[in-house]
Amino acid sequence: MESLVNVANPTRAAFGGAFAARRVLVTGHTGFKGAWLCEWLLALGADVAGLALPALPTQPALFEQLGLAARVSDRRGDVRDAAAVRAAIEAAQPEFVFHLAAQPLVRRSYADPVETFSTNVMGTINVLEAVRAAGRPSTVVVATTDKVYENHGRPHRYREDEPLGGHDPYSASKAAAEMAVAAYRRSYFATADSPVRVVAARAGNVVGGGDWALDRIVPDCVRALQRAAPVAVRNPHATRPWQHVLEPLAGYLWLAARLRGVGADGGDWAAFNFGPEADAARPVAALVAEFLKHWPGRAEERSEPGAVHEAAQLGLDVERARRVLGWRPVWDFETTIAHTAAWYREVAAEPSAAGTATRRQIDEYVEAARSNRVEWAHD
Repeated sequence: MESLVNVANPTRAAFGGAFAARRVLVTGHTGFKGAWLCEWLLALGADVAGLALPALPTQPALFEQLGLAARVSDRRGDVRDAAAVRAAIEAAQPEFVFHLAAQPLVRRSYADPVETFSTNVMGTINVLEAVRAAGRPSTVVVATTDKVYENHGRPHRYREDEPLGGHDPYSASKAAAEMAVAAYRRSYFATADSPVRVVAARAGNVVGGGDWALDRIVPDCVRALQRAAPVAVRNPHATRPWQHVLEPLAGYLWLAARLRGVGADGGDWAAFNFGPEADAARPVAALVAEFLKHWPGRAEERSEPGAVHEAAQLGLDVERARRVLGWRPVWDFETTIAHTAAWYREVAAEPSAAGTATRRQIDEYVEAARSNRVEWAHD
């Protein structure tokens, strides 16, 4: 039977209380996904530290909108700098590490492939090497992407055991990072007495309030609508597995909580997909049309015939996460877009409301998971 305390505060009780009073390091904590993760970890009672570049990744930045600099141990450094990563690990002495720091944009990877490969591959290796050198018990979740798979351009939901690859520098760099994760796990963390557990987590295209990055469709919608301009849709037929940012974050958190209690020899615990249900894979034009239901405006197709290559079809099979973790998506496509649009409209009307809107949506998501009897949302 659940305690009265947990009934009164279901968000705090989620993930079996695994993060309460635990030391957690988030790399890339100033980014969109990292800021949401920090906010959720604080709600779970964690002692949160972060490592990120000195400059904020966007303007505005959700990290600033949430006032996180005053509520986490905010350390600045480049994951490409091995000494900076070692210093961050030594200072935080983390029991959990969520490695989110990355160069995350496909189009930017074409413009600067060296930055993309060095950040995504060597940055990951520096984190793994620092954890290995520290020798303390820790659980490491390395966030990658649905783009790590060798994509054949067909409607297909990729499974964790399918070949990795990558047409563009971003996709290839994340696939290479996963190869590094696998090599470290097998070479250094595979014995029963290893203090370190490490796993790769692959997520689909995330949306949600507070994403201000360039070349992403939801921020493009918001910027256009705020100035009463048409939304430019450059790749309307590209189909993506859209999901709210809280969906993969719930997967990362539950994976980390569960991984502490299993063996280190890989198998089903080597990598996990966290994606939406199959019917959430929609064309970009459909996402824009759904967004405009909640923030009226208009869209214009502005296809770019000479644009760099991006995969036309992406999809993730999440059966392993269902079977091994009891994880499953909570919000459907329409609910995801409704919450995303609501966040932006609320903050557009009152900029100081970002923290309130973010924390309320975390609570609403946890309550929806409890109502749907998702495993991580219960004691």
